[in-house]
Amino acid sequence: MVASDKISLNPQEQAQNSQITDWTKIRHYEYPDYDRSPLKISTPARDKILQRLCFLYGEKVAKEYLPELERVMKVYYAHKPYSRIEAEQKIEQGNRFTEEDVILITYGDLLRSETSSPLASLVHILEQVPGFKKAINILHILPFFPYSSDRGFSVTDFRIVDPKLGSWQDIAKIGDSYKLMFDAVCNHTSSKSKAFQKLLSGNPEYKDIATVYLDPNELTLEDRSLIVRPRTSDVLTKFQSINGAIWVWTTFSADQIDLNYCNPKVLLWVIETLLLYVRRGADLIRLDAVTYLWQIPGTTCANLPQTHETIKLFRDIFAIVAPGVSLITETNIPHQQNIAYFGNGHDEAQMVYNFALPPLVLHTFYREDITDLAKWANTLEFPADACTYLNILDTHDGIGLMGVKNILSTEDINFLISRAREHGAFVSYKTGAGGQDEPYEINTTWYSALNVDIGDEPLAIQIKRFVASRSIALVLKGVPGIYLHGLIGTTNDVDTVIKTKSKRDINRQIIAETTLDKELKLPNSKLSQLTKALGKLLENRVGQKAFHPQGKQQILNLDNQCFVVLRVSPSEEEHVLTITNVSQQTRQLEIPIEKLQLANHNLTNTPKNNYWYDLIGNRGFRVQQQKIFLVLHPYDVVWLVPYKELEKNIESHHPA
Repeated sequence: MVASDKISLNPQEQAQNSQITDWTKIRHYEYPDYDRSPLKISTPARDKILQRLCFLYGEKVAKEYLPELERVMKVYYAHKPYSRIEAEQKIEQGNRFTEEDVILITYGDLLRSETSSPLASLVHILEQVPGFKKAINILHILPFFPYSSDRGFSVTDFRIVDPKLGSWQDIAKIGDSYKLMFDAVCNHTSSKSKAFQKLLSGNPEYKDIATVYLDPNELTLEDRSLIVRPRTSDVLTKFQSINGAIWVWTTFSADQIDLNYCNPKVLLWVIETLLLYVRRGADLIRLDAVTYLWQIPGTTCANLPQTHETIKLFRDIFAIVAPGVSLITETNIPHQQNIAYFGNGHDEAQMVYNFALPPLVLHTFYREDITDLAKWANTLEFPADACTYLNILDTHDGIGLMGVKNILSTEDINFLISRAREHGAFVSYKTGAGGQDEPYEINTTWYSALNVDIGDEPLAIQIKRFVASRSIALVLKGVPGIYLHGLIGTTNDVDTVIKTKSKRDINRQIIAETTLDKELKLPNSKLSQLTKALGKLLENRVGQKAFHPQGKQQILNLDNQCFVVLRVSPSEEEHVLTITNVSQQTRQLEIPIEKLQLANHNLTNTPKNNYWYDLIGNRGFRVQQQKIFLVLHPYDVVWLVPYKELEKNIESHHPA
């Protein structure tokens, strides 16, 4: 099955490909080139893949399906221009992600235009805000395929672009300017999909694509009690097939049919789909809901060894045929389980969602106390230089709570929920241990989570609080990701929730492009003030090597209302000292230079080294008595760099 619209490279475009050194901008051939030498898979690489298949399916089945997997890899490889193959060989794993990476997360149709398709107008707002245009370089477009429910996550056809959004040409055009993250909704398919409909019709080729029971009691009460899933509905959904009633495994909803990875044909089909996404321009692939990939009764059916082995297999395949493409796991689970998806740092995901961060930051601003956040941030490490965190504060679903399950107390989580409700939020639940419902996520926009929509609080304070909260995700180790509504400060859309009865719709409002344009032209509007302040943070972040994901990080506990982080570049030649006041109080702060881990530098003891510059406030600070003295007003953000380093940085770009 292939896409309905094609992207062909004419001779001129092929010639241009050969001049491009950035592998992400070199398009694949529409049709495979079988005239050249085929992909050669080394014996060690082949053996590793075989071992993974043996773990999943046993030796006999593994050896049966290995040739087909090799064929799929060779077909993909035949679509790759030599120039892309050569460019990928120069990739440095430690620089897979850099300080220049900022991800915008959005649905394909959150912005509506009267003159172009939603996908074609997607980047419009980024072009209008200088700070955004210069800083955001990766677009994560949430599922843009045809779907039947769950706002795109119940996919009916994984291999075409939803015609209501645009086409593969629109995706390719966006890819000319931005790196692209695609969603691989690899856990489930729509009940309206052709594959599931063929199962219902009795087609023998499709009978095992889902986990099916002829009697719901085949899944025993004991089995059900062990299952961990983020919903409270029954895990089995009844359907009428050509052969009578069947009950099908549905982790998320009755319209979302879990794929049965116990069937190796399903695994091969998913791998072929992932490689199609790479051909269509995916530079990063997000593995949606990957926690629940395997359904094995008698287990929790979450975070199983088979799930980790499957992701490792994906990683092995990409290492051979698409080494530049990164895998991102979306696993809204307790932090220690979440970071297990790094594997050993070299064999699983290159990036994991930092799901503990959003509720910790929200808790920090509600309590006006950085203690819990600082304690947790001190533990953040990567197992290798090839992997990092995706530092989000909000997502299209809201604010997940599983990440802090073993970090914040039950009392603190309940406090978090209570305060968020006061701000107009909803709460979604999951079935916990013993069959009891427990909070799973807070459904809200990030702006409304921080600010009460009604009241007499000045807009300026609300914007400062919002920007201060976002600064924390920008300074911590990792790559920042910002959901579109969290970029422009949208408030809760309760009216839509009332109409659709879907709590998550509170954070999925569709906005007219003309409305944003109008607001941006008004200098005193909320949007103009917010984007100016946030844009300045983003623009400064991508210009500082100290924010490289592999740079060092030191958390300083100097004041329980000021979050202080020193970031150091991988070369240890550049530093940024970041301070965020998380409170409504004015704070006086003394920062002893001796407490800063200024490795391999003598940034003290001489007059020349006694000055630091605030990139955000555009002001200088003189070190006195070996201390930096600061007065921080409510929600102030200060990013200090040694003046000596700033001067050197300027000279390197504009030598005298």
